[in-house]
Amino acid sequence: MAQADTGLTATEDSSLSLTLRHPPANIEAEQALLGALLTNNRAYDRVSDFLSGMHFANQANGRLFDIIARRIESGQLADPVTLRAELVNSDVLEPVGGIAYMGKLLTSMVGIINAGDYGRTIYDAWIRRQLIDIGEEVVNKAFGKSSSLSGPDQIAAGEEALFRLATEKGQDGGFVEFGRALTDAIVTAEKAFQNEGHVTGLTSGLVDFDKKTGGFHPSDLLILAGRPAMGKTALATKMAFSAASSLLEEAEATGAKPKGTVAIFSLEMSAEQLATRILSEQAQVSGERLRRGDIRQKEFDSFVRVSQKLARLPMVIDDTPAISLSAMRTRCRRLKRTKGLSLIVVDYLQLMRPSVGTKPESRVLEISMITQGLKAIAKELEVPVIALSQLSRQVESREDKRPMLSDLRESGSIEQDADAVMFVYRDEYYLQQRMPKEVSFDSKEKYSMALDDWQHKMSLVHNKAELILEKQRHGPTGTVHLFFEGEYTRFGNLDEIHDDGHHY
Repeated sequence: MAQADTGLTATEDSSLSLTLRHPPANIEAEQALLGALLTNNRAYDRVSDFLSGMHFANQANGRLFDIIARRIESGQLADPVTLRAELVNSDVLEPVGGIAYMGKLLTSMVGIINAGDYGRTIYDAWIRRQLIDIGEEVVNKAFGKSSSLSGPDQIAAGEEALFRLATEKGQDGGFVEFGRALTDAIVTAEKAFQNEGHVTGLTSGLVDFDKKTGGFHPSDLLILAGRPAMGKTALATKMAFSAASSLLEEAEATGAKPKGTVAIFSLEMSAEQLATRILSEQAQVSGERLRRGDIRQKEFDSFVRVSQKLARLPMVIDDTPAISLSAMRTRCRRLKRTKGLSLIVVDYLQLMRPSVGTKPESRVLEISMITQGLKAIAKELEVPVIALSQLSRQVESREDKRPMLSDLRESGSIEQDADAVMFVYRDEYYLQQRMPKEVSFDSKEKYSMALDDWQHKMSLVHNKAELILEKQRHGPTGTVHLFFEGEYTRFGNLDEIHDDGHHY
């Protein structure tokens, strides 16, 4: 039978057929569930943790569900008799035929055992309707010529809308039996007992820090802060490199692929600059001399040899400037799905943007949204997140310039959301600036005495740094003393031999 000529092109005909389609809905399931609730209020327990009135396709059914839920949650009986007065005096059931609609619901009821399945059917239809709405919005924005969002920003906005839908009430969750939680805790403790150094998480490569923290743990947000020139990036890079090295060593020992990847989001430095810094540290060739090409053949050979070794590391770098929270989340989710993900490093959080489409009223609120988002990423992907942060200039006005929690720029939300806050501090940097000048003294003897005193103080702090663990939800705070070599911007363990007898 020949198809009638509609006068439309194939594309137009396809578009028309799409618009004629009805949004996903299951009104029979809605009526059956409401009937079950009205007959036996215990059916509500099967759906209360994921279903609400907004998920119903029929508005009257949704409003009725909310009324029933409100009565049940207040400890009252919800049935046709107790609800009659409220429903008669309201317009809730007017679109569906009035109070007589209650009789239809009771004849459509299902057993309490099936209530959960009907509830999930309703919720699944709502998810599909939301996906259609998001898709239409993406298409309309893409066609819109006057849109204020660029193409990449529209992608990020679409991703953010999908993420909000994915985290909407109704996803898997709920209570965990205490026995199961205890089992998980015992497994973690057993791992620490069997592991040399008692590191249960991912190693930082810093022995004393790992002893205090047990390494980096899944779902934790760690803030590493410091003033400029203290070495924040160098220390974070050291931690990331050590974590990636441990993943590679574990994989090579078992003949398998690394179980995860270390992701570095470098918002300040390019990927090439960061790679050069790591190469400089590992090959022990000055980064400054590398940039000038002032190296000998032997050093260049070492540089190439180390680079071949580092190329195998399960580590990736994203140097997108001013990356948004939603874009970072999407890339991390994709990385976890394709290669596995074990650690995220963000350098640094003040250079990030909140999710596309959000317009915070103040900078403090913007930083709060970013830190909350980073904590959410850590929990969702079950990986530790290390975020670098700036410190306010008020540090410089004090005699003792060791940072405190109040020095965190836009500090309230950062301190609140973080599981651990640590500061990197080098006394040598500040002391170097206070080198005595001969013109400041009225005699050579006084200048000589001052210079000797300064040199003595410098010898005490030379090549030393402090990692001040100011907050830690899971353990003690305190200061970890580190080795720092300025020529290679390299951090390491201060002692050559620790009390466990191992060399580092």
